[in-house]
Amino acid sequence: MARRSRPYWKGFLRLSLVSIGVELHNAVESKSDISFRQIHKPSGRRVTYEKTVPGIGAIDTADIVKGYEVDTDTYVTLEPEEIDALKLDSKRTIDLVQFVDIASIDYRYFERPYFLVPADEMAGEGYVVIREALRKTGKLGLAQLTISGREWLVAVAPLQDGLVMEMLRYQEELRPTEDYFDEVPALEPDKEMIDLAVQLRFPAISRG
Repeated sequence: MARRSRPYWKGFLRLSLVSIGVELHNAVESKSDISFRQIHKPSGRRVTYEKTVPGIGAIDTADIVKGYEVDTDTYVTLEPEEIDALKLDSKRTIDLVQFVDIASIDYRYFERPYFLVPADEMAGEGYVVIREALRKTGKLGLAQLTISGREWLVAVAPLQDGLVMEMLRYQEELRPTEDYFDEVPALEPDKEMIDLAVQLRFPAISRG
């Protein structure tokens, strides 16, 4: 059995009266991503960046605070404890309160997948009950989850022997399609050309 990664989050999954301990594990492997550094060619050493302020010059890292821009070059600065006070409490429960057909969610809303697994052996039976209930109905369970001070809309669905949780984007995060598709020609495509395209590019579908 492959060794699990460290859990991204631990808490509870609840469906009606069934509540079980669960863990979230990142379902995306990013090791293949290649990152580049800027290198000083003559010496072969990495380029570093000095923190400076216009008109002042180099500054000490200890003098840097976080600030929110309220106007051009006008900021409200916040101390770490003030930022922590603004964060939402991390609710430890994924409470499935609404259910929708899997095919009804536009795939643009899907942000990032996570494997949702039982936290321990005792959670196994309840976990399987929730998985099969979702599978039998063909539904996604929707919930809200707060992690690191940010509230997410999430969807839970059966995946093979387990459950997957997908973080979802909110509608206001999506750009309107008409800004990009309004110049697409309003043409009625030729049926024979469509059939030919299906046969050439999707032979398995055309045989069905």
